[in-house]
Amino acid sequence: MQPRQPTGTTQTPSARLHRRRVQLASRLTGRLKRAAVAPALFINSSLFYMARMAFACARGALGASTRRFDPRVAETWEFAAFSQNGEDGILDHLLSLVREPTRYFIEIGASDGLENNSSYLSLVKRYQGLMIDGNTSKSANRRRFLQPLNWGVEHTDQMVTPERASELRDVALYTNPDLISLDIDGMDLYVAKALLEAGLRPSVFCVEYNAAFGPDAAITIPYDADFNYRTAHPSALYFGVSVAAWRALFASHGYHFVTVDFSGVNAFFVDPDAVDMSALENVVAPDFRENTAHMRRERGGWETQFALIRDMQFEVVDEQP
Repeated sequence: MQPRQPTGTTQTPSARLHRRRVQLASRLTGRLKRAAVAPALFINSSLFYMARMAFACARGALGASTRRFDPRVAETWEFAAFSQNGEDGILDHLLSLVREPTRYFIEIGASDGLENNSSYLSLVKRYQGLMIDGNTSKSANRRRFLQPLNWGVEHTDQMVTPERASELRDVALYTNPDLISLDIDGMDLYVAKALLEAGLRPSVFCVEYNAAFGPDAAITIPYDADFNYRTAHPSALYFGVSVAAWRALFASHGYHFVTVDFSGVNAFFVDPDAVDMSALENVVAPDFRENTAHMRRERGGWETQFALIRDMQFEVVDEQP
């Protein structure tokens, strides 16, 4: 019987050693390339943050100095430094009315820190605070580049849910911060309600509303812990809370509605026991604005937008004082 021939090629010791050397060299080359690129990426990121912060400060200074501020007309309060719209200006004025300021904020949905409602307070006004976002990468960048500029601000990455409201209360330095800003594009109403019920009571509360839901219907979306507005509906218009629903919730907790911003994105509420309400008497302020970005994209107002999502599920908000 003839011996069976091997089906594979047996490597000699020298061949195996050569192959191992090639593998090690390849790995080392890859590591060296990454090590060489890492400083460049860090420098580019640093320059990007520096440029964006310089732009934000310049924009804020120009906007604040050129606005025709009238304390009785809410739309004149607006300017944007780090905020997406005119929130920085509105908050700057409302926070100036707080009788006993803590100079502390909590922002849920702080993103990378380059466009939010608290970076102006942190970097320009030197407030302490807590910036929170569920995006780990954005939170890491925010911590890396903004933490050294104000060590009084904590940067965390976590998803804030109604169930974790008491945890947030315990982490915060104050249960009566000057400001809570909430923008998470989803379960906003449920989170805000849980925060208030957990004992957090800010002097000013800024929340995102969904103008596509219209000015009058007090509605929100059903609770879903895994909600993602990008996949919930092709229009990306199905998320959050109507402005009427926000007014119902905050009225039930003793808050006073002040205004919405000109771009139709945020609504602002104050605690009457914490701010100088005489400065807000007879203020001319809109109670609803169309979302300018949604109007541009859908080529129509809230009626056109709501028609796209009217068959989705909604919850009626009927909070009573």
